[in-house]
Amino acid sequence: MLVITLAASLFGCAAAKTQPSGTSSTDPDSGLRIVAVADLPKEAQDTLKLIDAGGPYPYSRDGVVFGNLEKILPKHDRGYYHEYTVKTPGEKDRGARRVVTGTGGERYYTEDHYESFRRIAEDGGTDG
Repeated sequence: MLVITLAASLFGCAAAKTQPSGTSSTDPDSGLRIVAVADLPKEAQDTLKLIDAGGPYPYSRDGVVFGNLEKILPKHDRGYYHEYTVKTPGEKDRGARRVVTGTGGERYYTEDHYESFRRIAEDGGTDG
């Protein structure tokens, strides 16, 4: 099974795309690891709920265009991505954690201020 999954991942076969979502699978579009909503910190889950509700957001910079200057996320025209703060307990400012959304519905999580990302699984919602 591991060999088949690895081969499918390397060659882009359908088997790689039908793997169940989870922390060990990889998003075929971005190449990033997939993380389930339930595996995100509670604060990130709360941010996703705010995004789904359309706000209100606790930070004035929430919803601004994310430029993808690091070029880690798939390339799109400017304005495709928007970023939202994930509260970090103990931080006096916005901290390093963010959710970045794409207009195509995809969502990404970074806990290190854009140095790395994980694709958030599209599991139908953020209810825990």
